[in-house]
Amino acid sequence: MTSASPTPLPPIHDRLPWSGLLALSMAAFITILTEALPAGLLPQISAGLNVTEAATGQLVTVYAVGSLLAAIPLTTFTQGIRRRPLLLTAIAGFLVANTVTAISGHYGLTLVARFIAGVSAGLLWALAAGYAARMAPDHLKGRAIAIAMAGTPLALSLGVPAGTYLGALIGWRACFGLISGLTVLLIVWVLARVPDYAGEAAGARRSLKNVFTLPGIRPVLFVVLAFVLAHNLLYTYIAPFLEAAGMVGRTDTVLLVFGMASLLSIWGVGVLIDRHLRTLTLACTALFGLAVAALWMGRDAPAVIYTAAAIWGLAFGGCATLFQTASAKTAGPAADLAQSMLVTVWNMAIAGGALAGGMLLEQFGTWAFAPCLLALLAASAAVTVFARRHGFPAHKTR
Repeated sequence: MTSASPTPLPPIHDRLPWSGLLALSMAAFITILTEALPAGLLPQISAGLNVTEAATGQLVTVYAVGSLLAAIPLTTFTQGIRRRPLLLTAIAGFLVANTVTAISGHYGLTLVARFIAGVSAGLLWALAAGYAARMAPDHLKGRAIAIAMAGTPLALSLGVPAGTYLGALIGWRACFGLISGLTVLLIVWVLARVPDYAGEAAGARRSLKNVFTLPGIRPVLFVVLAFVLAHNLLYTYIAPFLEAAGMVGRTDTVLLVFGMASLLSIWGVGVLIDRHLRTLTLACTALFGLAVAALWMGRDAPAVIYTAAAIWGLAFGGCATLFQTASAKTAGPAADLAQSMLVTVWNMAIAGGALAGGMLLEQFGTWAFAPCLLALLAASAAVTVFARRHGFPAHKTR
């Protein structure tokens, strides 16, 4: 419901509103940490809830299901609501979900809490990129989105390993309690430093079909699906890739190299994205293909594997920023609804990567992964090349 007398939009200056953008980055950090931490604390949570580790793994599954189901409907139905209250509602969902997870002794109740967290994530991801873009001047919108998304690789490369370590020291429940404490601080931060914006007026709202058919939206969504499907197929089943080199015991080190390179990637993308979106997208796709080829041909050489992991991290770290920026710029005023589609496609790719990878591994073994990955990346690159007018425009944006 829109307010009767909307307040004027905050003035946008010719510089980035760092405090507000870092608050959005903190929100992304909490979102990813909430999603991924159960995987690092699986044995402890399993023992604490008195269920099997397989059942505990469903805490991650139900989170993804909540996000997948909620993103588009929630974003569609909340187009007219003011943006900051909606953002705070999504953040409050994490506060409730993680607090319940920290104190619940019942597996069913914990599953419900995780579903609520997934719903909150679907809404937050749909809002975050468009919110960051509205806070920045036109020529810095891509950089603003990069800053807002920086919390994602930070959570994956630092937050989850730190949370796993802390879980062994203070217990898994205390870890989720700490996330709730961070969420309270974030709510205060958002209230103090993140500006509010009006929702869309009733006459200006677009339907899902209308946004989907905008020039450039479908190419962006296809590129997201192909690229992220390839990534998750490899990420989920990286351990079998490492068996040939006898490096299964070093899976954590390989993923740490990947994570640190991802941080470098998001910094580089943030610096260059506003003028080189198309070039960066093609470069990341090419780097990913190079990493896959190296893993395939040098899978028995540890040095090659570490190098390939670093190249893979450089390819993947900034991709969320690239795709969300492409979607936001293509959709314009309908950015939030376009982002909800992107979130849905992204989660479909996560689920599809795990499913397809399992089938390939069971039927053919790891040798079949590389050709499939390279085919997906080739399709992603081809669509990017042909989307030179809309989606991934060839001209430089200023």
